[in-house]
Amino acid sequence: MAIFLTKESKVLVQGMTGGEGMKHTRRMLAAGTDVVGGVNPRKAGRTVDFDDRAVPVFGSVREGIAATGADVTVVFVPPAFAKAAVTEAADAGIGLAVVITEGIPVHDSVAFHAYAATKGTRVIGPNCPGLITPGQSNAGIIPADITKPGRVGLVSKSGTLTYQLMYELRDIGFSTCVGIGGDPVVGTTHIDCLAAFQDDPDTELVVLIGEIGGDAEERAAAYVRDHVTKPVVAYIAGFTAPEGRTMGHAGAIVSGSAGTAQAKKEALEAAGVRVGGTPTETARLVLNRLESERVAAQG
Repeated sequence: MAIFLTKESKVLVQGMTGGEGMKHTRRMLAAGTDVVGGVNPRKAGRTVDFDDRAVPVFGSVREGIAATGADVTVVFVPPAFAKAAVTEAADAGIGLAVVITEGIPVHDSVAFHAYAATKGTRVIGPNCPGLITPGQSNAGIIPADITKPGRVGLVSKSGTLTYQLMYELRDIGFSTCVGIGGDPVVGTTHIDCLAAFQDDPDTELVVLIGEIGGDAEERAAAYVRDHVTKPVVAYIAGFTAPEGRTMGHAGAIVSGSAGTAQAKKEALEAAGVRVGGTPTETARLVLNRLESERVAAQG
């Protein structure tokens, strides 16, 4: 099992013929992803050769879905065209849109998230690394060779920390890893992923990675307290960030006591979540919790 993405997922790539689209389409195919087509109105009807596979290019997402049955799109288009790309995908009835593009104006993100929701399209991102179900499918830019299938679910604001925790826990493996992005407005949230992992019978424990800014982690803590029975371990980036200064992600800014790493840590710990001081310590907490769960199960 997995959440949002499986070996059955059929993936389109909007912007496949661009530099980043080409590079990461090749990596997705190498990871076993069923990439069934690209989308570029100016190159419709062509095919692009990726090693041993020729991938067709369609003029629109609707054409791609009609020809292939695609249910996922990965968006690599420039920021100015991202709103139109997601809107087109939602209009075509795509189930999942993974928006890798960074630098999208917030008002565009707000608009296409709201529109996609009315069409029943789940959006992951923007400004995210995508998601991977190891051994099954990889939609985005997450390296596929740093972990293996397992029973830990991961949801993270940070792409780099996603990769680090995947590597730290490579001997345990993951059900699905979801990079939700760190912009002020994102589609799929920590809470959405926590709910999906809670319902996934093959996810035994969830790792939540947050960072300073906003109140997403505090809201996630409240959700864990009220709805999640599986163990959750967290890491919050940004304990040493100076107050009032934007740090990296557009959403990572602290104002007064709101949005600080300490406030998030306290909220999560009050909900029963163990919070690591570093990524390595967080990985150690995961290993300890899994071991204690196994010992308890054995009586």
